[in-house]
Amino acid sequence: MPELPEVEVVRRGLAQWVAGREITSAEVLHPRAVRRHLAGPDDFAARLKGRVVLSAERRGKYLWLPLSGPEEALLAHLGMSGQLLVVAPGSPPEKHLRVRLGFGDGGSDLRFVDQRTFGHVMLTALAGGVPEPIAHIAPDPFEESFDDDRFAAALRRRRTEVKRALLDQSLISGVGNIYADEALWLARLHWARPTQTLTRPKIAELLAAVREVMTAALHQGGTSFDSLYVDVNGESGYFERSLEVYGRRDRPCSRCGTPIMREAFMNRSSFSCPRCQRRPR
Repeated sequence: MPELPEVEVVRRGLAQWVAGREITSAEVLHPRAVRRHLAGPDDFAARLKGRVVLSAERRGKYLWLPLSGPEEALLAHLGMSGQLLVVAPGSPPEKHLRVRLGFGDGGSDLRFVDQRTFGHVMLTALAGGVPEPIAHIAPDPFEESFDDDRFAAALRRRRTEVKRALLDQSLISGVGNIYADEALWLARLHWARPTQTLTRPKIAELLAAVREVMTAALHQGGTSFDSLYVDVNGESGYFERSLEVYGRRDRPCSRCGTPIMREAFMNRSSFSCPRCQRRPR
């Protein structure tokens, strides 16, 4: 699933190519893509026509396009394989095209393509500038509203493994499996370290690692393990080449040379260096 850097790459593309344009046509080609829009596909399409896209925003792994008129936004979650693509009008439909928006200036369409149909788009009201369905999600570490001290206190109170806490969207949004592993390696923390044992300076170091890793990924267009993770122009990121531990089982740690270890974690995998990131007793 795309994490914060990949979603931010898409947001920047939408801000460049879609913001300021009037939607004049909306077509839903697969109802599952708008399943969270409870009024149905016809209502979804009708309410978008004539609205101007004001900007492109993001919180964690969610994207939204605030619209003119009533205080609403087009909210998108990419799921496992969703893509928001800017495509020349009249181009052949993509194999897994789900939603297509056309604009009054005759320029590029915005298309939602989703092979596995786990993603979705919906029209929703805003609450304090944030879509109501995601208002409960914590700010991500790049938002001005993210409070480092509040996060540190909440993390210590949670009494769980540090990686579980990083993946908890009620504590911090946007961090997924890949960047959690990378940040923990950078901070020299094992994923199973109890959060209540972390000092404030160590939590500050961890937050700095999270931001450093995701900033580096953002500069490289995110991490693309297959052709499904692309920006609005269909181009893949290349941060995969810079990963230190994720997916590098048995390869030498770049810091100490010890083979990277893979362990089962929450029906997924966790990668770490057994020397640099010693498992807690």
